[in-house]
Amino acid sequence: MKKNYIVDTNVLLDNPDSIEILINGEENNVYIPYTVLLELDKLKKNEKLSHIISEIITKLSLDNKNVHIAHNKQKLDNINDEKILNEINELNIDEPILVSNDKILRLKANTRNIKTEEFLQSRAFKSESEKYTGFIEDGENFIPNCFYWNEGKVFYNSQGNSKLIDYEHELWKIKPRSIYQNLAFELMLDTNVDLVTVQSEAGFGKTLCSLACALYWVFEKKQHKKIYFFKSNIEVGEKLGFLPGDIDEKFYPYIKYTESLIKKLHDLRSIKIYTESGNINKEKFEFLPLNFIRGMNIEDAIVIVDETQNLTRKECRTLLSRMGENTRCFCLGDTQQIDNIYLNEGNNGLNWIVKCMKGMTNYGHIVLKGNKSRGPIADMVRNSKL
Repeated sequence: MKKNYIVDTNVLLDNPDSIEILINGEENNVYIPYTVLLELDKLKKNEKLSHIISEIITKLSLDNKNVHIAHNKQKLDNINDEKILNEINELNIDEPILVSNDKILRLKANTRNIKTEEFLQSRAFKSESEKYTGFIEDGENFIPNCFYWNEGKVFYNSQGNSKLIDYEHELWKIKPRSIYQNLAFELMLDTNVDLVTVQSEAGFGKTLCSLACALYWVFEKKQHKKIYFFKSNIEVGEKLGFLPGDIDEKFYPYIKYTESLIKKLHDLRSIKIYTESGNINKEKFEFLPLNFIRGMNIEDAIVIVDETQNLTRKECRTLLSRMGENTRCFCLGDTQQIDNIYLNEGNNGLNWIVKCMKGMTNYGHIVLKGNKSRGPIADMVRNSKL
């Protein structure tokens, strides 16, 4: 018997392919409430969502007898949740199932005896980057580029060979403050590992460690010609509004903290990274917002992606598919600090990478932790119960 799924806006934004997934060939029907179309119409001018909405509309425009638009013939109020529920009632179909990641909407639907489901494709990624710490437990099978403890000592299994990590790395005069930072260096220095993800709460040195490693590969070892630093321009709190100037001036507030870290590394060990005018040399180091990644071909470079948890899975896929020959990528993030209102701990780009890449021979992951982070105040906040 066919199931009748009604799909909410948040599910479509999370994964436009949810329509085909729920139809499952021709096994089920999918209904899109007219109110959902109105919500998509309002969001289509949002530059971060326009390409996703375009894909959704393309899929809805295809001649598919299993996709239906639900209209509401009753007088509508101003609450979209209520409109959607009214439209479901108007469908007059057997056992409709509302698919939504909005818990409040699902509760409202239950009061009307409408069955609901969470979209499982989102839930499957929940906290993956935290659950897999880079270590395997006793009795677990080895996976490429994993760590494990044995009699109080840590070992690294790379390319099927295990070695004891009884040494401490020092990159660009930066010494690791914890064993986990040392293991992050181990992954970033392993030439067999092209993609590294680093997960941690704020203050454990993800950005500084990756920058030190990037400078090492480009300026000391000269194995790569350039460093690219990508970051989404999502704001915390109130929007800054329109920013004057060219792209560099508009993007500067989002990456100012990174420049201070580069200066710190430059003061530790001088490098030719600045021009005569005092600006960072774009031939060697370039900051880029994700808006400009489509169509790029990145070769012979170290790529750092900061705050990967604020990227959608599609944005991560687009970004990583730009990586060409002799390119290595370090993706950093904290799934406890998601500022993109359309993402959560489960459906963000960092979790997508860990979920998809875990077990591949040229991928490694590490979770940084410890008793101390960037300073005593940050530690108090991190350890508080509030």
